Amino acid sequence: MTDQTGERVADPPTAATLHRVLRLLEPARRLVNPKIYGAEHLPRRGALLVGNHTLIGLLDAPLLCAELWERGIPVRVLGNHAHFKLPRWRDLLSAVGVVPGTPAIAEALMRRGETLLVFPGGGREVAKRKGEKYQLLWENRMGFARLAVKHAYPIVPFATVGAEDALDVVVDTDNRFLKPVQQLFERVSGSPDFFPIVRGIGPTPIPRPERQYYWFGEPIDTSAVATTDDRAVGDIRDRTKASIERGIAFLLDEQRADPHRSVFDRLTGPERRR
Repeated sequence: MTDQTGERVADPPTAATLHRVLRLLEPARRLVNPKIYGAEHLPRRGALLVGNHTLIGLLDAPLLCAELWERGIPVRVLGNHAHFKLPRWRDLLSAVGVVPGTPAIAEALMRRGETLLVFPGGGREVAKRKGEKYQLLWENRMGFARLAVKHAYPIVPFATVGAEDALDVVVDTDNRFLKPVQQLFERVSGSPDFFPIVRGIGPTPIPRPERQYYWFGEPIDTSAVATTDDRAVGDIRDRTKASIERGIAFLLDEQRADPHRSVFDRLTGPERRR
């Protein structure tokens, strides 16, 4: 399949591919044992899932997608362009349905009625600074809302919590000593969002095995909004953002109250993943 510019758009992942990836992810899923809320709000097709990106981005996104795949939703993730500059990594992402997050590709997938997932905060949320834990860093972006309105796609807001408790930011990219490395990274990848230096287990960057929590909110109808009505499109964006922030607050409360949050309880208690 190609988009309007003639660029090749990766085909949806096959059931066999997703089955193999789910098997590979199973040890991590057993360890993390995520709790899911609001899965009944997930349509099988034709929706735009919009949520918060977390520090580093790779700790929860694969496991979140695994929950969707297991429910028969071969979601297409709109990824940062920097990912697709790395050949082997690019091939792996394409195999599981990730595509470059351009408007043209998103529209091509929407015309096919596929389900898309996007993190409007992009690389900036992945490269969080100290003190930005679980914050949405969207600036004034509303491209996702305009696309949803244009194709009358319902927006399903989602939130994830847990990944940002697995790592601590030691040195972020505002530190002047990281500027030369950040500039080199930007020249190579085209992205200014360089990962911070983090600490997990002890002094190492190995993430702590924190439990993860995923929440899906009620769909937001976009069918009655005109693409030319900037105020209404902005309202869709703001409603989505507010819903995600409520979801994050809900999950943080659930995390604090979870009697099985510790890795020992998750692996040995009644809630262990089967």
